[in-house]
Amino acid sequence: MRESWTKYMDLGIIHFMIYPQVIKGDGPIVETAERIASDDFFNVLEIGLVNDPEALKQLKQILEVSRLRPGGAAQPGLLVNKLNLAALDEDGRQAAVVSVKGAIDQAYYLGARITALLDGANSWPGKNKAEAATAQFIRSLRELCQYAQDKATDYTMVISVENFDRDVDKRSLIGPTVEAAALAAEVRTTHANMGLTVDLSHLPLLHETPREALTAAKEYLVHSHIGNALMRDPSREGYGDQHPRMGVPGGENDVDELVEYLRVLFEIGYFEKALPTPKPVVSFEVKPLSGESSELVIANCKRVWREAWDKLKL
Repeated sequence: MRESWTKYMDLGIIHFMIYPQVIKGDGPIVETAERIASDDFFNVLEIGLVNDPEALKQLKQILEVSRLRPGGAAQPGLLVNKLNLAALDEDGRQAAVVSVKGAIDQAYYLGARITALLDGANSWPGKNKAEAATAQFIRSLRELCQYAQDKATDYTMVISVENFDRDVDKRSLIGPTVEAAALAAEVRTTHANMGLTVDLSHLPLLHETPREALTAAKEYLVHSHIGNALMRDPSREGYGDQHPRMGVPGGENDVDELVEYLRVLFEIGYFEKALPTPKPVVSFEVKPLSGESSELVIANCKRVWREAWDKLKL
């Protein structure tokens, strides 16, 4: 592509994945966010748990000064605390809802337009209980969408569901993208502020191609992630939904897969549709393996992105 990607999108990165030491909401949150904010390659920083109110205040200032846009991420709170929005046990479901409401509050404070989430940790209950669990998840989503509406001021936050694998790592209730789309359609009958997040790194684990997944999700797609997966050798570090760097030996995604993913995003009109964010967001979700620094993995992202963009022909 001859034109800059900035004409079409905001490129982002997932803070708690590229710096996994902060995923539980503590550690060098401010320092690592400032490193990313000081680099104008990325325009969006997707932020998870922040336990310290003072760190959150400093984070907000970093975003404002640097003009880095925030994205909300409720996944860490659910996964770290083993919570499930689709729990058949009502107390368990409510505990998950409370966690996500906290993530929505934080996201509004930072100015995020989307809060992404998944159904929960190890949420697949088996075929016999899947229908009941899905009903519980829909109930949770409607409660959370309504909460976001009630908290709205000059904009209404969108709650975006990210689908995960069902049989490799996350064992998620909402796996296949066609099922995620059906879920979104149901929730939107009562709440318009509901959408889907599709992640390139999840597609091999879901046994889906970019065309299959993005075509199924296109009506509800509000948010996009890119990354890699290891799924051929269960003994490998980073096996499953662990987001190793792009092009890691034995991995599923590199430049060519990113090119195809971007091509289909263009074909389905993702970069032309009205979205809750100022521009469509495409965020890297990558994590260093042992012996890899976060900074080198960030450099990998930049080089892979530039090469893919140069190869993209529409």
